[in-house]
Parts: sequence; C-alpha cells; structure tokens
Amino acid sequence: MKSYTITVNGTAYEVTVEETGSVSAPAAAPVAAPKAAPAAAPKAAAPAAGAGAVKVTASVPGKVLKIVASAGQAVKAGDNIIILESMKMEIPVVAPQDGTVASIDTSEGASVENGDTLATMN
Repeated sequence: MKSYTITVNGTAYEVTVEETGSVSAPAAAPVAAPKAAPAAAPKAAAPAAGAGAVKVTASVPGKVLKIVASAGQAVKAGDNIIILESMKMEIPVVAPQDGTVASIDTSEGASVENGDTLATMN
C-alpha cells in the first residue's frame, strides 16, 4: 500500500492506495482485501490481463459531493477523481498515478467512511 498526504486549507489528510495483483482471466475469483470495507460492494470490471488495479479510497468520512472523472477516462497523477464533503470542506480525491479510471465505485450523495473504495484505476 502507498500512502500520500494531501493538504487542504492547511489541514493534512492521509490517502492510502492499495494495489491489487494482476488478473489473468476475467472469470478469476475476487481477492479479499486485507481489511474489510464496511458494506462496499465491488462494481469494477476486471483490469486487462497483465495490468494491475489500484484502489482509490476515502481518507476521511463524508459524503460524495461530485464525481469528476468517469470510467475509461485517462488521468494524470494529481487529477481530481471525486470530491468529498467532510467537516464542511470539499476534499478532492486525486489519482495517485497516471492511468485510466477502470471504475467509479460510488455515487453522488453516497455516505463514505475512511478506507471505502471510491474508484479503481489501471
């Protein structure tokens, strides 16, 4: 797992990104995450063979205010993917690396907890 620090209005937030192993066949069973996310159902299509998937997770509890990126969209490290509202602030959730958004695993208005998967990138 990789951790990043994002500073918004002088407040630092930790963002943790977990890379999953590559999938060799679409019919492969999903691999359980080391820590269970509360009631988060996987919605992403499997990444292409040989590609690794990167989970983009919430670093703070809050509400999904806006989904900025869409599945299939190419993004660069630091590009906004989702905007959360937490503690009366807008918290951007950004791409941890260059890649393609494989799936958006939440919806606008949804409540999220720290560690919930919001998107998956290839």
